[in-house]
Amino acid sequence: MRDGKEFSPITGFFIDAGYSQVVVRMWDQQEERLIKVPEEEEERYRQAVRSFEFDKHLGPYDLSLYADWKRLSNYVTKSTIERLEPIGGEITVTYEHGMLKNTYKSAMERVLDEQLRNSKFSSPAEKHPKRGCYYTPIPRIIKRKGIESEQLTSLNLDKTELLETLLVKDYGGSEESLLGELQFAFIAFLMGQSLEAFMQWKSLVSLLLGCTEAPFQTRSQLFTKFIKVIYYQLKYGLQKDRSVGEAGTSALLDDSWFSSDSFLHCFCKDFFSLVQDASVVDGDLLSWTRKLKELLENSLGWEFQQKSAVDGIYFEENDEYAPVVEMLDEPSGSEPTTS
Repeated sequence: MRDGKEFSPITGFFIDAGYSQVVVRMWDQQEERLIKVPEEEEERYRQAVRSFEFDKHLGPYDLSLYADWKRLSNYVTKSTIERLEPIGGEITVTYEHGMLKNTYKSAMERVLDEQLRNSKFSSPAEKHPKRGCYYTPIPRIIKRKGIESEQLTSLNLDKTELLETLLVKDYGGSEESLLGELQFAFIAFLMGQSLEAFMQWKSLVSLLLGCTEAPFQTRSQLFTKFIKVIYYQLKYGLQKDRSVGEAGTSALLDDSWFSSDSFLHCFCKDFFSLVQDASVVDGDLLSWTRKLKELLENSLGWEFQQKSAVDGIYFEENDEYAPVVEMLDEPSGSEPTTS
């Protein structure tokens, strides 16, 4: 709380500490965040740590939390952090309003953005240099001149070619780099309350769940790892708040982020059906897909039958993930392409 009236926004940063490395941060009461200390003072703290002067004040580390953290970050490497972190390394929602003003947002995201814009802690983007993370741009719609409308429709219905292009162009062919960015974004969203991070996580999840060929023909191992990653992300994020008993809501995520008409339900439903109906599917991919389906059914009460009650209500008007009619630069009389 700041001045006992309002919560100050979270400021977070990633640390990749090497063997015997000591990282020093001090709590600033006025700024309500951890800050760096002068070099001389930092060295004194380092020496005190190496002399075990602080050990008597330490408590036991909860190893169960360590296991959770490893599952959430096993693909996040030092190079991942260096590639994605903002200038200065600090991730905070206060700089994000201006960055997202031209981005489609759901009703929930618009409410959050409005609260951010009206907050006294919001800092207009034009007054500051770029402070957001350097996430990989994920095209929502594939546009390409000189190809048949049917082919363009196919490219937008199956994002396999887009995935392959991004892997080569932006991730150096490394599947682990893509998964590392997915985990980085989720952590920044969940623990740093970054709306920009949520939008990137949403884009990456939508890209991967929007592939119909890659999971079975070219990238089975990637998709097994991907489903495992989001399984542990959602399992951690949707864990119940023990302070209000077994019937409590999620301790970390507002359930409205994952309502039955959300993008996640839509894409999961189609992906689950795809895996279930596949004539040939990797055994590990099938196993983890079933585990993810059971998690969402048990935690959120979602149904994934093709004729369930929520069919047809996935998208709001102007939803970025709704079907789009793409008008091609062709002579009159040609058919528009739905993507």
